[in-house]
Amino acid sequence: MSTKPTTTDLEWTELDQRAVDTARVLAADAVQKVGNGHPGTAMSLAPAAYTLFQKVMRHDPSDTDWVGRDRFVLSAGHSSLTLYTQLYLGGFGLELDDLESFRTWGSKTPGHPEYGHTVGVETTTGPLGQGVANAVGMAMAARYERGLFDPEAAQGESPFDHFIFCIAGDGCLQEGISAEASSLAGHQKLGNLVLLWDDNHISIEGDTETAVSEDTVKRYEAYGWHVQRVAPKPDGDLDPHALYDAIEAAKQVTDRPSFIAMRSIIAWPAPNAQNTEAAHGSALGDEEVAATKRVLGFDPEKTFEVADEVLAHTRKALDKGREARAAWEKSYQQWRDDNPERAAEYDRIAKGELPTGWEEKLPVFEPGKGVATRAASGKVLQALGAVIPELWGGSADLAGSNNTTIDKTSSFLPEDNPLPEASPYGRTVHFGIREHAMAAELNGITLHGNTRAYGGTFLVFSDYMRNAVRLSALMHLPVTYVWTHDSIGLGEDGPTHQPVEHLAALRAIPGLNVVRPADANETAIAWREVLKRWTKVYGKGAPHGLVLTRQGVPTYEPNEDAARGGYVLAEAEGGEPQVVIVATGSEVHVAVEAREQLQADGVPTRVVSMPCVEWFEEQDQGYRESVLPPSVKARVAVEAGIGLTWHRFVGDAGRIVSLEHFGASADGKVLFREYGFTAENVAAQARESLAAAQR
Repeated sequence: MSTKPTTTDLEWTELDQRAVDTARVLAADAVQKVGNGHPGTAMSLAPAAYTLFQKVMRHDPSDTDWVGRDRFVLSAGHSSLTLYTQLYLGGFGLELDDLESFRTWGSKTPGHPEYGHTVGVETTTGPLGQGVANAVGMAMAARYERGLFDPEAAQGESPFDHFIFCIAGDGCLQEGISAEASSLAGHQKLGNLVLLWDDNHISIEGDTETAVSEDTVKRYEAYGWHVQRVAPKPDGDLDPHALYDAIEAAKQVTDRPSFIAMRSIIAWPAPNAQNTEAAHGSALGDEEVAATKRVLGFDPEKTFEVADEVLAHTRKALDKGREARAAWEKSYQQWRDDNPERAAEYDRIAKGELPTGWEEKLPVFEPGKGVATRAASGKVLQALGAVIPELWGGSADLAGSNNTTIDKTSSFLPEDNPLPEASPYGRTVHFGIREHAMAAELNGITLHGNTRAYGGTFLVFSDYMRNAVRLSALMHLPVTYVWTHDSIGLGEDGPTHQPVEHLAALRAIPGLNVVRPADANETAIAWREVLKRWTKVYGKGAPHGLVLTRQGVPTYEPNEDAARGGYVLAEAEGGEPQVVIVATGSEVHVAVEAREQLQADGVPTRVVSMPCVEWFEEQDQGYRESVLPPSVKARVAVEAGIGLTWHRFVGDAGRIVSLEHFGASADGKVLFREYGFTAENVAAQARESLAAAQR
């Protein structure tokens, strides 16, 4: 661990200090006006946030999508005013009215930062620790992007070199997700990542000694990070000179991520509220806000006071940003001139376009042959990997089971890793047994831009990932999750590994598309549709969860309507359908066998495969009714999980063949038989439904 001196080349004027103190009183006023929020951390962190936004980061407030910018992640999202005040002062688009409408309906300043809602917010944060993992993902993406476009450049010389800065609090570092992500960052030696820890010793329940006694700095040393500790000034305030020194030192360490512990006093310099848990999540009160203003030399009778000279000073960030971008543009243009083929590839990828002819590389599987959909997915990935260089990903230590190895000869690992296939720009990511962090890192990768990422594990472990998956949907991010071992069909591993409630629970997340293909050809079509739907345009993108079998299932002729979410796989014979059987995944072949029995008894029966309920419900009413005719009241839905999804599709006369309890340890075929996922039972349920519909 190193400690830098407090003498620096940082230019820090009285106007800079006044701007910092302005951010403090704005935070106090904003929370006081609405009556709720988190003022204390925003007050104490104002010097750190100001130093980053005004003195350190390369960014252009007038162009927040500039590809060459540094990224900032506020993992401690409850302290959203830490970010909002800097976006206001720096000229990113927020104005004083936005701070005055903090946490109110329709404002640009919601309680926690929201990507796509407020210009300058790089990711939605709030659930603690997510931002740390997002930042790790961004740092990984920056390295992979460099490998795509400028791998030979010397360190720091590429237009694609930039830094990821993240501020995290005690709560972020207590959450397990940050430990997972930080461990991976150290292993990956992400020298473009700088994590600043707000070490204020306060959480909602009081002093953090109530719950934590570890040496956090040593923990990060053990992860393989470059670590520094920044001491406060004698009065307790953060020292911008010492902090600037530490950040500059961190930027010079390119073979490790950097961790900077900033000892702060929450709500500094509020006379009575500082260093108290009340200042974490409650308004200070009118008297305390007034007292704080007196300490800082502000008029206690005024609210949201910003001196003209202060705003003029901080808005110079617009000019500095344009100058920085103009300088970057020169190096970027030189790179384009020197690398025309890579520049053309960059343009294609930046537009979200796929290479010409990529669909022709998709495998087509022979009908009749039994293939596990996880195996089919693996073949699709390997075929597409050869022609879509921006597609990369891996698994939470289950690549051999998930079939997520896109390139066996290329692992995303630092240069000195002992694996022979290691490369800092490799295609296959070894996330380790860190499912939650993997999901949030995929969010960070996607937010960073210019690559397409996926990550795999068993479906049952999607529970470990759920919060990050929910944020994928909330941010409309086109992340692809590959979840295998999708039902009791996985067999002997037993109920701890057999997902039962997971499909319904995942479908309950707004904006997440859950895709459970019936066979190998549906799997290929599903991957194609996922890639075609990929867009990072806010509000138009969506995450997808591909849910795949461990066991082999029969392969049917490919049907392009699988991309519509639901389609007629087998039509009724001998007249209009009297019964419709709807099924997904490995249960589709059971429905097909049940249809054969019903047809043999003279009951015209249609089988509908519905790999994606969400895609199906996007279709127009005419198409949906052509697949599920309203006139056919006898319906059966078949899925080896709880039946919550299917009540709206089968109606009052319908029947659902589902699993409303946990599984058991036995061969998958035995479990299907014992739990009623047989052609005989499905046919019997169809007859019951038919009788009910005729009453």
